[in-house]
Amino acid sequence: MRVHVWGINYAPELIGIGPHSTALCEYLVQSGNEVEMFTTFPYYPGWKKSAEDAGRMFRTDLVSGVAVHRSWHFVPGRPSALKRIVHELTFVLTSFAKVLCRPRPDVIVVVSPPLLLGVAAWLACLVKRTPFIFHVKDLQPDAAVSLGMLRRGVFTRLLYAIESFAYRKAARVAGISPGMLEVFKSKGVPREKLVLCPDSVRIPPAREIGRTNRFRVRHGFADDDFLAVYSGNLGMKQGLQVLIDAACLVKKSRVNLVVCGEGGERLLMESKIAQAGLNNVRILPLQSETDYRDMLADADLCVITQLAGSGGAFFPSKLLPALAFGKPVLTVADAGSQLVCELEAGGFGRNVPPGNAAAVARELDEFAAQPEAMERHSAAARKHAEHWERSKVLADFERVLLSLV
Repeated sequence: MRVHVWGINYAPELIGIGPHSTALCEYLVQSGNEVEMFTTFPYYPGWKKSAEDAGRMFRTDLVSGVAVHRSWHFVPGRPSALKRIVHELTFVLTSFAKVLCRPRPDVIVVVSPPLLLGVAAWLACLVKRTPFIFHVKDLQPDAAVSLGMLRRGVFTRLLYAIESFAYRKAARVAGISPGMLEVFKSKGVPREKLVLCPDSVRIPPAREIGRTNRFRVRHGFADDDFLAVYSGNLGMKQGLQVLIDAACLVKKSRVNLVVCGEGGERLLMESKIAQAGLNNVRILPLQSETDYRDMLADADLCVITQLAGSGGAFFPSKLLPALAFGKPVLTVADAGSQLVCELEAGGFGRNVPPGNAAAVARELDEFAAQPEAMERHSAAARKHAEHWERSKVLADFERVLLSLV
C-alpha cells in the first residue's frame, strides 16, 4: 500500500502532534508499506525554525524509511489569531504544490489542524483520484470560540463551513477520543464514516520505569523531594498559571513543581515566578527523549492542566507517557471532559476544577503525604495505559486504511 501522510508537525518535534504522526509513518513502513510524509520544517513548540532551515523552500529527507517532504511556511515569533491563520495557510499552499508533484498514492491521511488541509486534500484527491481520511487531532473552531480567541461572526461561520466540507468529502473522519466522535456525530457526520484512532504510546517493561535519580541529581533535587512534573506546550490553552498560584500555597516544603517546555507563556511564567520569589517551582527547557524518560522515572506525580472551556472532547497526549511509566496524575480540567472521564474510569489520580489554585495546592500536599494511595494510583495507571498500546492502536488504523484501498 502506498500511503501519503499530510500534516504540519513531524519529527524531530518532541511534543504535540509530531511524535504521533512520526509513529504512524514509521509503523506503516515497518509493516511493509511505502510511506511519504508531507510536512514543514520543525518549529514547535518554540515557534522558531532552526537557522539551517530559515528561508529554505523545500527539502526531502529519508528518515527511518519514510520520505519526508518539507515545505516552507511562515512561523510567527509571537502567535496571534491572525498570524496563526497566515502560518497555516502558507503551509497548506506550499505543501499542496509538493503533494501534486508526487506519484498517486493509494490513500492520503490528512492530519488536522490545519483545518484548511481538508479542502486542499479534496482538491488533491480530485486530481489523484484517491480517497483521503481526515484525522482530526483538535477541534479548532470549537476551541477558538470557547476560549474567546475568536468571536462568533462571519469568519467563524466560514471556519465551520470549511470543517463541514472536509467532513463531507473525506472517505473517513478519525478522532482521537470517543468524545470527539460524539462531536462529529452532532455535526452531521454519518456513523459509518467515523473511526476512533487515539494517540498511542510504547509501554516500557517494568525494569525501565523504576527511579534512577539521574534527573534528580542533574537538577539538584534531593532523594526525598516530592516532584510534581508538567511537560509540554506552555501556551494559553494549558492554563498553567494555576500551578504558579498553587506553588505559593503548598504547605509541605519538600513539594516541588517542575515545568518543562516551550511556548508563548513561558516568559510570563518565569516573570511571575521571579516576582513571587518561589523556590519550589523550576522551569526547564523541553527535555530530550532520554532526559524526558529520566524525568518520568524520577517523578512522583504528573500534572496535566487545561484552561476552562478548552474543549471537552480534547484529549492531551501527554497523559499517555505518564500512564505508561505508572505515574499518578493530577488533572486540572472541566468536569465531564474527556480527560476527566478517563481519570475517573482508570482511577489513576484526582481532578481539580480549573482556576482553583487552593485545591491544587491541597491535592499536592495530600499526594505527598499518602504513599499508599500513590501506589494504588500507580498500578492503575500502568493498567490503563494498555488501552493505548502503540502496536495495537496503529494496527487497527492500518486496517482502516487497507479498507479504503
